[in-house]
This record gives sequence, structure tokens and C-alpha cells, in this order.
Amino acid sequence: MNATPPSATIKPASYWPLLLAATAMLMITMGIRQSQGLFVKPIGQSTGLGIAEISFALAIGQFVWGAVQPVFGALADQRGPGRVLVFGGVLLIAGMGLTPFVSSQWGLMVTLGLLGAAGAGAGSFSILIGATAQRLPAEKRSMAAGFINAGGSLGQFVFAPLVQAVIAASGWMMAMWTLAVAAIATLPLAWPLRRRTAPAAAPGSIAAAPAPEIGLRAQLRVALRDPSYWMLHVGFFTCGFHIAFLVTHLPGEIALCGLSDNVSAVSLALIGLFNIAGSLAAGWLGQRYRMKHLLALMYASRAAMIAIYLISPPTPLTFYLFAAGLGLTWLATVPPTAGLVGKLFGPRYLGTLFGLTLFSHQIGGFFGAWFGGIAMAKFGDYTWMWYADIVLALLAAVANLPIREARPMPAAALAAAKA
Repeated sequence: MNATPPSATIKPASYWPLLLAATAMLMITMGIRQSQGLFVKPIGQSTGLGIAEISFALAIGQFVWGAVQPVFGALADQRGPGRVLVFGGVLLIAGMGLTPFVSSQWGLMVTLGLLGAAGAGAGSFSILIGATAQRLPAEKRSMAAGFINAGGSLGQFVFAPLVQAVIAASGWMMAMWTLAVAAIATLPLAWPLRRRTAPAAAPGSIAAAPAPEIGLRAQLRVALRDPSYWMLHVGFFTCGFHIAFLVTHLPGEIALCGLSDNVSAVSLALIGLFNIAGSLAAGWLGQRYRMKHLLALMYASRAAMIAIYLISPPTPLTFYLFAAGLGLTWLATVPPTAGLVGKLFGPRYLGTLFGLTLFSHQIGGFFGAWFGGIAMAKFGDYTWMWYADIVLALLAAVANLPIREARPMPAAALAAAKA
């Protein structure tokens, strides 16, 4: 697959098939991933496995989902994303389809922890945002990342109540097979994203970008020597810890309060619904304000929301309000994080470099999912996990402030530069 010459431009109308395909694919892969916490209880009841054992299998999935993204991102950057996306779709179908046939921790580690997670990782943020960023002008990348990211939130909104309804009506095995069928739709969606295109020109851009001829290894050396890049990793590690803990154990927290499984499904759906607005807002604001400040604000707000939740009565309304508040920042950290990587190093290897930050995100996710299960098994509740989450969120907020980032160019100045 040949790359378009660097001087080539893409007409605005042709952005939309690309963006819509990426958004729909992320809706499916993230919807499947973010609804897996609903399976913890029924899988435990069916197999006799304890929460710590199931949590560890899901934690492996968190780790694998992150670990494969820089690998698949590098393949997509160098050879085009089409084959990567199709391969990921096949893995995701296999992981979901085979899970009902296993009943051991090792079996869950292979199906959910390896196959399903790797498949979802191949069709996730780094590959999808990287594939589109290379074909968009610089001033449209932040908003495009927010638009694509909103697809993941829509997936959570759609899949969580659907999964819970199928579990209630036909059991968890049928719900898992339903997810396998849904994953088939990722295969045709890979077609519009199949080409690797050279970056669009960025008139008037003040962002630092490497020379077009730089190789992947040289770019990695530049990034790994940059303290700002490592600060992004610190923040994203905390984000992964927070999200994986909640998506895996929020249903368990709700059950501890004596509330029904429907409250869990509605809460997860509300997180996805409100994150659609949060993702779009983050993409829009990232074009106008420093993205490091947006990230610091989002991480600090999570600490505040958890503190408010801990002193609130355990009612359905409390969980719904908590979920709505969390949803505003849930995956809204993705557009500014990807945007900062693009600002610092350019879009050429965005799939690889952003994939590495997602790996740090999922190392945090591994500990968030696993430690949640350990805390529940040892202490009978999640109190210490909530405290740890507050501390890490504040640390992430502080870590983003020293990141070097130029002020966004005002719209009038950008228009003048293009003239």
C-alpha cells in the first residue's frame, strides 16, 4: 500500500468516511471491553472462581490491551492499519466466542486476558487516531481525536445495558456470544482505514515536529529522552488505574451497597453517555487552550468527585450522579494526551508513541483491576482503593503541569498564516 505524497491534501468531505469508520470501530471494541465488569459476578457463580481470580484474568487483559498497542501501532505506521485492524477483529471474535467454553482462571486468561484484549487493542485509540491524524491537517486533529474518542464512550453507553439485559434474559454465555457477533462488524469497518497516508501539511503550525525522513528508532530515542513525554506516561498510568478499577469493580461496589445489577448497568451506561460530551468538549478545547492544563484539571476533578462520593449516601441517585460526573472525564483524557504527543513529535509515528503511553495507561489498569479484587477479598470492601485513587489522581494532575507546550495559535492568526 503506497503512501500519498506529502504534498497531497484531502478534501474536507473525504474526512467523514474515515472518521465515521474509526468512530464506529472504537464504539464496538471499547463497548465490548468496558462492559466486562458485568460478567464478574455471573462467571464466578457459574465456574466457582473467586473475585481475585477473575479480577487477575481481567487485569491481564488490561495489561495486554496496552502492551499490544505500540506493537500494532508501529506495524500500522510502517505498513498501513488495514491488516492490523482485520487481525484484531479476528482475535476479538475468537476471545469472546471461546470464553463460555472455559471454566478455569487459566482459560479466562487466554480468552479474555489474551485473545480478546489483544484484538480490542488492535482496534483501539493508538491505531485509529494515528491512522486519521496522518490524513488530517494539524488544526483538525484534536477535534478528530475527540470525535473518535466519543465513539468509545457511545459503545459503553450502548453495550452496558445490552449486555446486562442479555445476561438477565439468557445468561452470561449468551451475552458473551452476542459480543462475539458484534465484533464481526469490525472487519468491514477496516476498509476505509486501510491506507497509510503521509501527514497533511500544517500551515502556520508552531508545534515542534520531526523531519519527515526520521526513522522510527530515531524518533523513539528522541521521545524517550524528553521529560514531557514521561510526564504524559505518569498521568496516563493513573488514568488507567482509575478506569480499570471502576470498570471492573464498580458493579461489585454497587452490590455491596445492596443495590441491583440494573443500577450497575445504568451507571456504566451513564459514564459512556456523559463521556461523549466530555470527549467532544476535550477535542474542541484542545484547539483553544493548552492541553496540559485540561489534563491537570480533569485528573484533579476525579479526586474531588471520589471524595464527594465517599461521604454521600449509597443510593441509586448517588451512583448515577457519580457516574455522570466521572463520565465527563472518563476517556476525555485521550484527545489531549494524543494531541500533546502529536504536538511534541508530529503525527508520523503517532500510532507508536501514543501506543506507548497507552501501554503505561494499561500497566496502571492491570494494578487497578487486580488490586481491586485483592482489596475486596482481603478487606471485604474497596475503601483503601478509593483512597489510593484520590492520591494517584492528584499526582497525575501535578505531573502534567511541567509539560512543555506552546500556546495554541489563535484562529485569526492561523487563518492569516494560511492566506
